[in-house]
Amino acid sequence: MNQNDYTIRLERPDDYGKVECLVRESFWNVYRPGCSEHYVIHTLRDDPAFIRELDLVMERKGALIGQNMFMKTVIDGDDGRVIPVLTMGPICITPSLKRKGYGKALLDFSLEKAASLGYGAVLFEGNIGFYGKSGFTYARQFGIRYHDLPEGADDSFFLGKELIPGYLSEVTGIYRTPPGYYVDDADVEAFDRLFPPKKKLKLPGQIF
Repeated sequence: MNQNDYTIRLERPDDYGKVECLVRESFWNVYRPGCSEHYVIHTLRDDPAFIRELDLVMERKGALIGQNMFMKTVIDGDDGRVIPVLTMGPICITPSLKRKGYGKALLDFSLEKAASLGYGAVLFEGNIGFYGKSGFTYARQFGIRYHDLPEGADDSFFLGKELIPGYLSEVTGIYRTPPGYYVDDADVEAFDRLFPPKKKLKLPGQIF
């Protein structure tokens, strides 16, 4: 990857269809047969928690190759406080350019911009092997628990990063996923019929 061969900018309305196609290609058959992420991003753009200043795309040679977005959410503190935080995603890079450094470049740019806007921390679901390289750690190390997860269950998917040092140092509580991420399977199927047909496959490693 050459750091001069890409640009990162805000998503524009005329990007929406291309971004949804990009997200669909990137997530297809990864976590489940088919995917829902392209419909999720389609609906989240109209969600009041959506942050337009952090709705980003990456371009290379005139083509969209990546995207990332953030949503506002909260931690329900054990002491009764409600602590504002961010969650992130979907984030993706076009399949042909994965594992070439573009994803980390987009992620790091996104986090720096979120920090510059004054946001304190990011919590989300991801793989520590990738996101740990950008400073994420297990959210449990901050004393933050994932909602609806039984005590003692594997929480290694739940990651966090402070954007303001010490922002979570006096916080323990339960992270609340924005409701906009929960979509109906029938709505996903109806939306997906607007795209060219793709074969759904049940593959090892899928979680749904």
